[in-house]
Amino acid sequence: MREIEIPGTKLTIHEYDDLCDSITGQVLTGAWLWDSALVLSEFIVTHCQLEFDLQGKSVLELGAGTGLPGLTTAVLGARRVVLTDVDLLLPLSNKNVEANGLRYRVEVRELPWGSDESSSRLGEFDLILMSDVFFDLSGVAALAKTLKSFCGTGTVIWSASEIRPSTSDCLSELINEGFEVIELNESTRTVLHLRLVCRFPDHPTESSCVGEI
Repeated sequence: MREIEIPGTKLTIHEYDDLCDSITGQVLTGAWLWDSALVLSEFIVTHCQLEFDLQGKSVLELGAGTGLPGLTTAVLGARRVVLTDVDLLLPLSNKNVEANGLRYRVEVRELPWGSDESSSRLGEFDLILMSDVFFDLSGVAALAKTLKSFCGTGTVIWSASEIRPSTSDCLSELINEGFEVIELNESTRTVLHLRLVCRFPDHPTESSCVGEI
């Protein structure tokens, strides 16, 4: 268990070190609190104070795992927060929601990327969050489809990702799916800031992406 300081409070975050897929035997790394989630949480605190008012907003986190970024927005005043991931990680997300007494505004849902029925069940969101999702090139097309299905006019997307050998290819695939990737002036030696602009019919959306190197 870790305690993460958020302005005015602390978030209790549980992790599972040994959670494995019962079929493949692979460790589910989404059950760990990655640095990228910490970076995104800090980014949310800073930018929601300066340029994005969370009060009354709806927030979706994709690949939530421990759920730190989404829980951060709930603490800062978001009206509705939905944490999503694969089925095996939902008990962990639920545990962290309960540990922080946020059940009244945070819900946890299974969400397969690329599903046609996703947006019809959950609707559009004001803010979409992702941390450490750019690691598997084969899943980017489905991720892009999911992003588009939840975006409305004015939707903002923030993401944080550790840079891996596959990250560049994943971002290139996002470009192929209709996202324009622009590096921002805030980039430093250790943190890469990007703006993703997604152009598709009826839903022009600008999004910000923070990537940790």
